[in-house]
Amino acid sequence: MFAQSQTTEALIAQVVFLAAMAMIAFSYVGYRALLFALSLTFRRPVRRDDITPGVSVIIAAYNEERDIGAKLKNTLWLDYPRDRMEIIVASDCSTDQTDEIVRGFEAQGVILRQQPERFGKTGAQNRAVKISSGEILVFSDATTMYKRDAIRMIVRNFADPEVGCVAGQLIYADASSSAVGKGCRSYWGYEKFLKRCESRVGSLVGVSGCLYAVRRICHARLANDMIHDFVIATEIHLQGLRTIYEPEAIAVEDANRRARDEFRMRVRVIRQTLSALHRYRHTLNPFRHKMFAFQMIAHKALRYAVPFLLIAAFIASGWASGSVIWLRYAFIGQLALYGAAIAGLVRERRKLKLGPLAIPYYFALANAASLVAFWKALRGDTYVTWEPIRE
Repeated sequence: MFAQSQTTEALIAQVVFLAAMAMIAFSYVGYRALLFALSLTFRRPVRRDDITPGVSVIIAAYNEERDIGAKLKNTLWLDYPRDRMEIIVASDCSTDQTDEIVRGFEAQGVILRQQPERFGKTGAQNRAVKISSGEILVFSDATTMYKRDAIRMIVRNFADPEVGCVAGQLIYADASSSAVGKGCRSYWGYEKFLKRCESRVGSLVGVSGCLYAVRRICHARLANDMIHDFVIATEIHLQGLRTIYEPEAIAVEDANRRARDEFRMRVRVIRQTLSALHRYRHTLNPFRHKMFAFQMIAHKALRYAVPFLLIAAFIASGWASGSVIWLRYAFIGQLALYGAAIAGLVRERRKLKLGPLAIPYYFALANAASLVAFWKALRGDTYVTWEPIRE
């Protein structure tokens, strides 16, 4: 009886391990391969034209005195008819010199929209939309620099009446070649590949918050605790329109170079995304929302479930490592992976080069951020206001 019990436990452990690893593999590799195949087979073209509708560029800012001047100069320099573009800075009760610097650009047509109290980024954007006049709303961050033709490239997609939102391409710069910066750029390269494929198949499930545009008539006033750049794609989908990717509309932003900054940012974004997934959980129904629901589940929900799958795989392989040889090797391999991540953490804190340790280190950092975000969700913690992460 005891031997039979051991055999049953070993079988369960193998099933749990294989199931967990299969879902992890699908999340990181399988979804990408499937989406690529679908994008080649069921491609939906976008009609583009050199149009110049009225555009409102809305820049959310909180204590951005270091960067807001350069951002406004960059925006005024853009190759778009000046009489067709208004610039609004939505200042969320900045306490530094941000508002004074923006006032210095009022003679050039820049509008300062000060919040009466701190409502957070989404709240600041929503209130700026109220005073805007553009047919197309472009949302940006104070630390993001646009390529000269970025606005032209992004608005040309609105010649297609099926397009409600357009995401530009974000490029992360990392002059210091830090391990965190490399990990961030590698992760974002993976995300951009998915965006290209999702856009070709139908619609994105999220955009880059520092460069995306929405038709005014499609813009939805979102709750202040919602993450605008994720939820907007869902709102556009619910209106029967598409959110597409325009890789020729380029924005550049510095990557986080410190692990704690990247970790804080990822926890905040994942926590807000989890709130959005819960609020819009009806869109996860594949019978009603078809491909969009599949993308939401595979690209977002399953991705954030990876740390739990990793824990399940680790426990299952450790539990049966004494009786199943191949699980013993799998367990040792996982120990080596997490050991490398810890070694990377130690070297990063000592400001040493990580070399090949950078990959397991960033992998562990990203999944640890998901665990913390889930914990905050269980406690009911929310993010409404935001603090800029600056060196």
